[in-house]
Amino acid sequence: MPQLVRPVSKLAGAISLPGDKSISHRYAMLAAIAGGPSVIDNFASGADCASTLGALERLGVRVERDGRRVVIHGVGLEGLRPPSVTLDAGNSGSTMRMLAGILAGQSFLTRMAGDESLSRRPMDRIIRPLEAMGARIRAREGRYPPLEIQGGALNSIDYALPVASAQVKTCVLFAGLYAQGVTTVHEPARTRDHTEIALREFGAEVAVCGRSISVRGRPSLKARVLRVPGDLSSAAFFVAAALLVPESEIVIEEVGLNPTRAALLDFLVSQGADIRILGIEQRAGEPFGHIRVRSTRLRGGVIEGELTAALIDEIPVLAVLGAASQDGLVVRDAAELRIKETDRIATLAENLRRMGVRIETRPDGFQIPGGQRFRAARLDSFGDHRIAMACAVAALAADDACLIENAGAAAVSFPEFFDLLHELTR
Repeated sequence: MPQLVRPVSKLAGAISLPGDKSISHRYAMLAAIAGGPSVIDNFASGADCASTLGALERLGVRVERDGRRVVIHGVGLEGLRPPSVTLDAGNSGSTMRMLAGILAGQSFLTRMAGDESLSRRPMDRIIRPLEAMGARIRAREGRYPPLEIQGGALNSIDYALPVASAQVKTCVLFAGLYAQGVTTVHEPARTRDHTEIALREFGAEVAVCGRSISVRGRPSLKARVLRVPGDLSSAAFFVAAALLVPESEIVIEEVGLNPTRAALLDFLVSQGADIRILGIEQRAGEPFGHIRVRSTRLRGGVIEGELTAALIDEIPVLAVLGAASQDGLVVRDAAELRIKETDRIATLAENLRRMGVRIETRPDGFQIPGGQRFRAARLDSFGDHRIAMACAVAALAADDACLIENAGAAAVSFPEFFDLLHELTR
């Protein structure tokens, strides 16, 4: 579906966002193996989290949907049933990687597949630790979906992640719920801690010591009533748009402000962004608050090392801001972008070049000079939701209207995106 985006003179108003995708996935999976019905309000509305709910239903879990409220009737650790069909993860790497940890502890065989994009994304980072715990897994070429997971009795494991990944950490910890004893994951760099928080909320015994996270196996998980804060990764596109377009001022309400996700706001403020947090509250261990953003020309800077890992999902839209900044943007240590829904370094560079923006790409990143302007062009998401939304932000500052091909990809994580963008530009 193509989307026409016209340049605007300013953005103004207040919006609220669907629930955080990362938290929604985790709440749904843990609710499914808890005892009794869990109520989750403001559940993420995108296709990725719908894939998780669909997979849980095929495993015998009853799910009720009412707008942004989801009720999941948990069946306990041992209550999942063998699916009669292949589980469809769609475009969701989160569904496949995290749910695999739970499936590894089942007594039956499960087959899980995804769309063409997901089928190109390597899964060996979860296969290795799960096999070390006792699961048997078959994959195309030993590393690509579809996956066949023969679960069973699992051993606890002490596992050092070769690369920082919240999804792989979650997979191993979820498998650890089915193992006797204590399973520990050591992170080379700190990643988002939604899993640790959610495990505690559902009643698991979790210990965190520095970058080592442990979970004791065989807990009795309890159903919960929860509300998911707004998605900060989705908010990033509106924050960037308000910073980019002159005379803008917006408020984004009830956004998740987990410190392990705050690198985005910290980085932007360090570059001179006029961003203010209007009060912080906490719900079920997750902090949230309102964010006020006013237009600012950023200084530009460098994203590398641990900062790259913390900002990996936001880098496409930060590249747009980098082109308009004073000194430009350099991104290093971001080879992970090459194996997302698309090769995001390549697809980002292609779209920016169509808009007349200079960018020099490298195997693990890119460099964008500052002080550049955006030219109207025909853009393409190439089926990647974050590229679609980053293109829309750039189009707001172009010299004329831009047509974004395959803009419907935004629905993977944020189906309301273009409607909310229109709301702020009226």
